[in-house]
Amino acid sequence: MPVPVPRQRDTPATESGQAVLHTAAPPLAGATPPAAAEATAQATSHTTALTLLVIEDDPAGGLTVPEILDADGHRIRLRTARNLTEAARLLTPDVHCILLDLSLPDTGPRTPSPSAAATTATTVDRLAALRQVLRIAPGHAVLVLTAEADAERAAEAVRVGAQDFLFRDELDGRLLSRAIRYAVERKRADIAQYKLAESKLRAQENARLERGLLPNPLLEGSDLRFAARYRPGRSRALLGGDFYDTVRTPDGTVHAMIGDVCGHGPDEAALGVELRIAWRALTLAGLCGDDLLATLQEVLEVERPCEEIFATLCTVDISPDGRRAGLCLAGHPAPLISRPGRPARLLPYENSGPALGLLPKARWPRRQVELGGTWSLMLYTDGLIEGRIGEGKERLGQDGMVEMINRHLDRGLSGEGLLEAAVTEARRLNGGELTDDVAVVLLSRAEG
Repeated sequence: MPVPVPRQRDTPATESGQAVLHTAAPPLAGATPPAAAEATAQATSHTTALTLLVIEDDPAGGLTVPEILDADGHRIRLRTARNLTEAARLLTPDVHCILLDLSLPDTGPRTPSPSAAATTATTVDRLAALRQVLRIAPGHAVLVLTAEADAERAAEAVRVGAQDFLFRDELDGRLLSRAIRYAVERKRADIAQYKLAESKLRAQENARLERGLLPNPLLEGSDLRFAARYRPGRSRALLGGDFYDTVRTPDGTVHAMIGDVCGHGPDEAALGVELRIAWRALTLAGLCGDDLLATLQEVLEVERPCEEIFATLCTVDISPDGRRAGLCLAGHPAPLISRPGRPARLLPYENSGPALGLLPKARWPRRQVELGGTWSLMLYTDGLIEGRIGEGKERLGQDGMVEMINRHLDRGLSGEGLLEAAVTEARRLNGGELTDDVAVVLLSRAEG
């Protein structure tokens, strides 16, 4: 027996979770569910009682809704609103579905018609109430109710964003119960599909940004081999505060750099990119060693968001014959060098200068280093060596890193494989993801 729609009635019920196959158009392209959509979807997935909010304006209560039962035979809870203002007040998170009578007058602001055509303007006016409901309830499933003679407008309502439509003359409990369950499940699926598509788009955009923000080494004409690995420490971040670059100047010298801006936020990541670009421009302009680092410090002092921000840096300039290098350290860990038949070791790091941004008139001495004929030079940030070892407080450290690299070299690893193995083992020893940014650069030369 049909029963009048009450003003507000909450009768416990159990949601079946059963999805009903149905074909309906998706919401308007480009519509972005706000945070409320996700909250509503979560509430729906964890709540067993289904609640239906009916929006109709018949003051005499002429519209009757049949008693609605879920698949387990429990009554679905009903609420009713006479206008959109009242509906917004009753639209609490435990409401899962809205039944809108399309004959409801438009009581709110209209959306301007996207076209001057009279037919389009008419369609916008006839669906104005639905459009307002979709705006105030972006995370709720919506059913529309209309007369059978108005099937065209009902179909248009589905194209606009409603999950389904029902004809007033055919309204019965079994049909409505099934439509509610379908609409709720369809809305969940729409939100999940949207989030998946958004995640894929973000991954694609991040890949394009990474290709633009991470450097392409300029080594044309050099016999050096280059490899690099980069892992930002922030979850889902594109870049961290670590940065690196490698270029070959017209005289045949190969310049390499790696640095680390203190902190892990987007401001630090942006500053790292600025310092990298400045380093490349200054290097190609002919600056090197102390002059280059002093100019970079000036860049940092102008661009940093606060005076507490500093950056460590390691630069090497390798002679055109590849047998010697100049080394400058600005508060940064010393590179590691490996040669055939000898264990890898750290390059000398005595008399290094302070990090950029700490002392206004600091100096950074350049040290000459003999490389030999065949060698590999690894530059890294402290994110690689500061990971913990096991469950204690002990960290990998530089000595532990040297031992780790020697083990991988004994296995015959080199280039990309060596870097990947080093970062993977550091994560394993840490018991999970490293919390700091990690950048590693490897330059190698084989004589003869």
